[in-house]
Amino acid sequence: MSQTPVPVVLVGAHGHGRSHLRNLRALAEEGLVRLAGVCDLVPLPDADLAGFGPVAQDGDLAALIARTGARVTILCTPIHTHLPLARTALAAGSHLLLEKPPTATATEFAALRAAVADSGLACQVGFQSLGSAAVPAVRALIAEGAIGAVRGIGGAGTWIRTSAYYARAAWAGRRVLAGHDVVDGALTNPFAHAVATALAVAGAQEAVGDAIELELFHAHPIESDDTSCVRVRAPDGTPISVAVTLCARTHRPPHLVVHGAAGRITLYYTLDEVRLERPGEPPRTIVYGRTDLLRNLVEHVEGGAPLLVPPEATAGFTAVLDAVRRAPDPLPVPEEFQEVTEEADGTHRVVAGVDDLVALSAERVALFSELGAPWAALAQPGRA
Repeated sequence: MSQTPVPVVLVGAHGHGRSHLRNLRALAEEGLVRLAGVCDLVPLPDADLAGFGPVAQDGDLAALIARTGARVTILCTPIHTHLPLARTALAAGSHLLLEKPPTATATEFAALRAAVADSGLACQVGFQSLGSAAVPAVRALIAEGAIGAVRGIGGAGTWIRTSAYYARAAWAGRRVLAGHDVVDGALTNPFAHAVATALAVAGAQEAVGDAIELELFHAHPIESDDTSCVRVRAPDGTPISVAVTLCARTHRPPHLVVHGAAGRITLYYTLDEVRLERPGEPPRTIVYGRTDLLRNLVEHVEGGAPLLVPPEATAGFTAVLDAVRRAPDPLPVPEEFQEVTEEADGTHRVVAGVDDLVALSAERVALFSELGAPWAALAQPGRA
């Protein structure tokens, strides 16, 4: 691989873009990349760019790529802007690290894939959990029969997001903004990794069955969902469910459970931790390493390393996202099933019993309505 740092531009430097800025700083110190430019409607102050050397700033992405010769563009912008900005970067000759979700609709996703193919350039989608060695490790355990025949995979996520989370940007918590699909719901953005990782474990990254069952709710006064569950089937028929909430009482690491005829595997995907449990044996836990997706993209561009998360590896996830987009609007959780408190960072809403229901969903690979959630009785499992 070339020892010359690869020039990179970052599009969207505020909010989550700050995490990319920190990562760029670390990789720049290794000599792997060079931050050549920042594209944002609100330029960064010089203090935020201290130590990077000269960094151009411009609100025009095409002009910035031409000016800097950037070989890689990181897109960390609102969901509904991904496709047009991706096209701009590719047309300018720059490879892409595109934040998840890749697009807001299946039609846009097809257009993205076509643009990537036509350009001959690389596109890495920012599902960082798919860079974890824990995912292939779980798949290897399944393949070798460590837990017998797989009966189902259940995912669970209980996080706390106050009203400040939805006040941070005009597109937050929206299904549509100014006529553009956004689909910023719990399953499709904050817990997108849960869905994508469950599909990867099941071998369903590129396709899921036609029947997608959804139950979408919101406790916060938003358009989109903050408490949701989905169930799909892998190509081999294995049922996969993911239940999540941003209205939890307690913030816990999300996890996936692979249920087998002779044991179970639990993957804490944010921790890269795998726990194997089999009858008559003590549990075994291993923590795996993780490959940074920008590092992998640079190694792909410079040396031909296999790309970890090309667009086709997110086709199954996009099918789920598009089903959420096409589903009826999420149902409000009645106030009688909420506990509302005012915190320093905003209003915290807790949906009654949701922490336990999310965990139980993962155990049974079941929907909220099947578990007797009183607020879920208002909904009928939808099919998309």
